[in-house]
Amino acid sequence: MVDFAHSPRSTIGVEWELALLDGESLDLTPAAESLLADVAERAPEFEKRIVGEMLTNTIELVSGVHTTVADVADDLATSMGALRTLTEARGIELMSAGTHPFAQWQMQEVRAKDRYLELVDRTQWWGRNMLIFGVHVHVGIDSRDKVLPILNALLAYVPHLQALSASSPFWGGTDTGYASNRAMMFQQLPTAGLPFQFDSWEAYEKYVADMLKTGIIDHLNEIRWDIRPAPNWGTVEVRVCDGLPTMEEITAVTAFIQCLVDDFSARLDAGETLPTMPDWFHDENKWRAARYGMEAIIIENAAADERLVTECIADEIERLAPVAERLGCSRELAGVTDLMARGVPYQRLEDVFHTTGSLTEVTRSLIRDLRTSYV
Repeated sequence: MVDFAHSPRSTIGVEWELALLDGESLDLTPAAESLLADVAERAPEFEKRIVGEMLTNTIELVSGVHTTVADVADDLATSMGALRTLTEARGIELMSAGTHPFAQWQMQEVRAKDRYLELVDRTQWWGRNMLIFGVHVHVGIDSRDKVLPILNALLAYVPHLQALSASSPFWGGTDTGYASNRAMMFQQLPTAGLPFQFDSWEAYEKYVADMLKTGIIDHLNEIRWDIRPAPNWGTVEVRVCDGLPTMEEITAVTAFIQCLVDDFSARLDAGETLPTMPDWFHDENKWRAARYGMEAIIIENAAADERLVTECIADEIERLAPVAERLGCSRELAGVTDLMARGVPYQRLEDVFHTTGSLTEVTRSLIRDLRTSYV
């Protein structure tokens, strides 16, 4: 049996993975363990908010649980400030993107934690290639019965979120031709990628039981879907997004996700059946958004109607405006429109590369973006 914790409706929390860079070469540096020791010694109040990840080149900022996007941003900014104090003392730079533009996977170190070592031992070459960074957004669901209908409906928005957050056109020094190479990389892990659509919580529980019985997973959190239930927290966890370079982008995308989930929750309360689409539509949409980003033409509904993803996003931002007003995130949701006008991350990175021809300059632009972003 998979128990689902109680969580107030539409509360939010964010996990933001940051890359650690050598201040001179701008290549990744395996500094996480030293920084975590610094946190324990010099800033112990942040030990649950500044944490490690699978690779020693990564630090994750974990927010607390909040009701507004603005409070999440303040929380993350406070942790970022504490982390900056420690990284600057060690000559380390920070950046956020789905991938580091030129770092080589062969040079990276896996943290000496059993679950990470077991993952790499099982998945071998693909596991060692997981040189990727993301942003995860949790949204509280006030009833277990809502979880799967909301998850299934959210699948239609994978391409919207993928296109908006795409920041990994370069990987291992190569221009991949994808807006989000991270999306293609991460789904190679055996329990990653798009989730299955279940009609009932009992069917989901049967799936989890079978996964445990057959030894595919040892713990529920080893199901690494792009969108998944997080029963321990009482949330739906949206894991679609590439690493986002700025705080403005974090808040815009978080607001979009919070509004979508709250809207679905309200519609379920009103007795509505949420729309779904066939699995192969979702598979195709994810690929199109990863490949073409903001130029993707996506399948919009179960009738197989197609539209440019930017048109779909614009309509959703307008539709969700009353929801955002109710949740207190109107400014942040409007940031999605500002982001599209400025250019989403992969577009800005490609512009820098086409201008300079240098992936070092691309990396430098990511460092600068993070440093100059505001809350």
